[in-house]
Amino acid sequence: MSTASNDHPTDAPPKLLISLATYNEAGNLKPLVEEIRSVVPWSSILVIDDNSPDGTGRIADELAAAETNLHVIHRQGTLGLGTATIAAMHFAIDHGFEYMLNLDADFSHPPRFIPALLGGMSENDVMIGSRYVKGGGVEGEFNLKRKLMSYGINWYARLLLSLKTHDNSGSFRCYRVAKLAEIDLAGIRSRGYSYVEEILFLCRQVGCRMGETPILFENRRAGISKINQREAIQALFIILQLGVERLYKKGPSARPPAQR
Repeated sequence: MSTASNDHPTDAPPKLLISLATYNEAGNLKPLVEEIRSVVPWSSILVIDDNSPDGTGRIADELAAAETNLHVIHRQGTLGLGTATIAAMHFAIDHGFEYMLNLDADFSHPPRFIPALLGGMSENDVMIGSRYVKGGGVEGEFNLKRKLMSYGINWYARLLLSLKTHDNSGSFRCYRVAKLAEIDLAGIRSRGYSYVEEILFLCRQVGCRMGETPILFENRRAGISKINQREAIQALFIILQLGVERLYKKGPSARPPAQR
């Protein structure tokens, strides 16, 4: 059963956390924060930095010192996009946010689409910024290898995890935090990019209603991509595990009931 509803007064914006996982995004972070502020100035921003050697963490601290609603988590070592986003989910739950919205820190997810994601939350518990619905797409260079990998893993996830959504491999999403709190986040096995499919599977397991809104995925403005073949192979393996567990109904999905 969905919990989708307007949980805040109609004349007040939702309590929104925007999460940015960073590793070597020194050229992107400050202008991205400025652009987010121009679109949703009331939001809180959380930067989770994996000890970036290019000084991204220092830039995040400088931004946090200049405003009270920007927070930084520094992690020692490169621990992965999945664990960074899960850390942001814990932060959103612990601090009573209504929505958590995640986007990549390299401008591939343009902040101008944030209002469309938020608009869909009145009817859904998860809103996906989708490249693969009408009106969505990819701008700039997107070579054949990346296209095949993206289409292939989306087909694979829909088949094995029984997902109905079209773009299951993108991380530009908004979540209802109350539904995230029903998931056993500690049980998530993904450490890298496969978390994006796994968390959708777990959201479906706790009854989330999911919607999609078209976005245009753009090339990063600075730095280099972190996607590699190893990440893709790990994602395929974890999705296969989850699919097998779904068939045999062995996979945990939600928090165990509280002991009385």
